[in-house]
Amino acid sequence: MDGTEPRLVDDFVRHLVSELRAYNEVRVPSARMRLRAAVHHGPVELADNGFAGSTVVTTARLLSSRHLYDALKAHHGAHLALLLSDDVYRSTVAGGHTTLSGADFRRVVVNEKECEAVAWLRVPGHDAHGPGSGPRTGGPATPRLRPPVDDNRDSDSMVRNDYRGEQISVTNFTAPVDLRGGVIGFGGSTGG
Repeated sequence: MDGTEPRLVDDFVRHLVSELRAYNEVRVPSARMRLRAAVHHGPVELADNGFAGSTVVTTARLLSSRHLYDALKAHHGAHLALLLSDDVYRSTVAGGHTTLSGADFRRVVVNEKECEAVAWLRVPGHDAHGPGSGPRTGGPATPRLRPPVDDNRDSDSMVRNDYRGEQISVTNFTAPVDLRGGVIGFGGSTGG
């Protein structure tokens, strides 16, 4: 594991929720933005209409799962509902490579079209086992990684701002770019 998967599951989702919270704070309830997200990994192929392959299909089925819709319905204040595929959950959260705990997630079974898969539901800022979530079947507890002592963390949003400049690559696109087969990383430019 090269470290990018745990950052996506942990840091990127944390930043996304923080940005959604800030956006939604100044909106009337009917104008709030609430997102469903799914994370899975595997090989993909280029196709005439974008990408193809079982990885793309599985990710799409996770994203269209009723579990995400039900989670947002049950948690009116939630900005995001997230499903991790079983492989991603086991290699990042259960593997102890994030600051997340197995108790932050609820195991669900996704049955969408031809896809039947175990996935792990998380509703950041809310109990995934809360109202309407069914019985608590969370994964094994995993140790939370301790942040550095001087982690420069924004205590209100729990967003980490301790990235170093050498860890950040900023790319500005000023025209359309064909990124088929490319990889884009996320980070911040305010690090120390």
